[in-house]
Amino acid sequence: MKGPRPKVGILMGSDSDLPVMSETARVLQEFGVPYEITVASAHRSPARVEKYAAGAERRGIQVLIAGAGGAAHLAGVLASFTTLPVIAVPLASSPLSGLDALLASVQMPPGVPVAVTSIGSWGARNAGILAVQILATADPSLKGRLQDHRKMMAADVERKARKIESGWRAGGRK
Repeated sequence: MKGPRPKVGILMGSDSDLPVMSETARVLQEFGVPYEITVASAHRSPARVEKYAAGAERRGIQVLIAGAGGAAHLAGVLASFTTLPVIAVPLASSPLSGLDALLASVQMPPGVPVAVTSIGSWGARNAGILAVQILATADPSLKGRLQDHRKMMAADVERKARKIESGWRAGGRK
């Protein structure tokens, strides 16, 4: 996203993670939150991760989101280099279908917390929404957009319920 300084940094351990992590970017775009996105690996490029984390706050980043599979150390390594909130998105990139990444992310030792979403694209979307919620604590306009989003979701459920209910009656279809 071009324009204003990014508020959210999205990192992924590999470019193959982009299809899932683009869901995070899509959510941030929907809310008008500027972000940056890059690849950095906790295992293959730890110096890059450290450099990114060290300069994030200076660049205006307020929340970091890290998508990684397998051992999923990216979020924890990021958190070790900054006091910014870090959100982990476990990715299903191994034979264990993301369970390994989920467990690696949620089992952070005390003192260096990482928020963790669900595995895969649902988690990537929720990471974006969680970042918006964090930012909205200091941005009334963003909080309003978040409240509008919630109202739209509720209205969508009501619309779907009416559609289903109008096509069915007790004991079977009309």
